[in-house]
Amino acid sequence: MGRRSVRNYEDCQLDLMEVSQLLWAAQGVTRPSGYRTCPSAGALYPLEIQLVAGRVEGLLSGTYRYDAINHAVVHVDKKEIRQELAAAALGQPMILRAPVTISISAIFERTTRKYAERGIGYVFIEAGHAAQNIHLQAVSLNLGTVVIGAFRNDEVKKALGLDPDEMPLILMPVGRI
Repeated sequence: MGRRSVRNYEDCQLDLMEVSQLLWAAQGVTRPSGYRTCPSAGALYPLEIQLVAGRVEGLLSGTYRYDAINHAVVHVDKKEIRQELAAAALGQPMILRAPVTISISAIFERTTRKYAERGIGYVFIEAGHAAQNIHLQAVSLNLGTVVIGAFRNDEVKKALGLDPDEMPLILMPVGRI
């Protein structure tokens, strides 16, 4: 099976190793100098990765931030937000059905302070690389995902508890196929 958009998932949990691989594919550190799995203009790394965990063996439900440097997740909130997140994503049901949703957000200022307005495009390019890495890693794990860009920014920011300077870019529900 090749890379494709998958919107229907089996009703079962993921294990922590699978989730760990998906997060590493998005922004994992690949060298002691701090370089990551995705190219980043000026190695400024404007992306932030959040995990909305519903059903993951060995992980409490809730919202997490991926700490790329330590390859760890930091528990942000134990509140169940999948319903709220699905509503913010214009009612897309795959967010409710998936055991996890990975969110890619950005702090644009990390890149625009060096590259000015041109840096905005660089951030979107990097987000595309991260999403494709997640997709390819999902395929290798026999999991499915889809890129969701249709959502209300303010509602996603609120649901995920993002900082004011952080902009949500992509949601990716992931599950078994």
